[in-house]
Amino acid sequence: MFDLFGFGHLLLQGTWVTVQLALISLVLGLGFSLLGAAMKLSDFRLLRFAAGVYTTLFRGIPELVVILFIYFGGVVIVNAVARQLGYDRYIDVSAFAAGVAALSLTFGAYGTEILRGAILAVPKGQVEAARACGMTSLTIGWRIVLPQVWRYALPGLGNTFLIILKETALVSVIGLDELMRRTEVAVGYTKQPFTFFLTAALIYLGLTAIVMLVQRKLEQRANRGVIARSAV
Repeated sequence: MFDLFGFGHLLLQGTWVTVQLALISLVLGLGFSLLGAAMKLSDFRLLRFAAGVYTTLFRGIPELVVILFIYFGGVVIVNAVARQLGYDRYIDVSAFAAGVAALSLTFGAYGTEILRGAILAVPKGQVEAARACGMTSLTIGWRIVLPQVWRYALPGLGNTFLIILKETALVSVIGLDELMRRTEVAVGYTKQPFTFFLTAALIYLGLTAIVMLVQRKLEQRANRGVIARSAV
């Protein structure tokens, strides 16, 4: 029975918070990745410069610093903007929102480069052939480029998500009751660090195993046409 001196249910609650934090960061991070890749491949120099600054900052600054900056600095910025708009009450930034913002922006910075490389890996001849057939740029992107981009990008995006999943533990420093925070509380009460940290490690291992299984299935689905042609 998953009891652990009465703290088992708290660890499960912390695990659920960790899963929510990781999944929301994944969805938002993919949005940042697509936007960043489009900006990097844009014909406008200003957009390419802005995307380069974004990826350089968030790939060069440690994730813990990003989390702390967004949590503490975000409160200052939000309240300053609110005062300029005539709102005088204090606005607090939740630890969950700060964690999501930090992890999704970090994921987006790495995902930008992954998607940029995947887009460039699509054979140009296919795009030129689609244009010759009269397809619009939107149709080419949706029907020709994106299906192949995911095939090239899935391994890198999956590995980045695994890193983000484990880095959710860093959000515990700003007080979010995710898995690591709950584990530290349990250790403080029971003085059983080995038991609880081992349990947390096994939970993280189980989560990463599930992600790896899903990633493998997605890669098989994305490559099914290629595998079939290779077999022939």
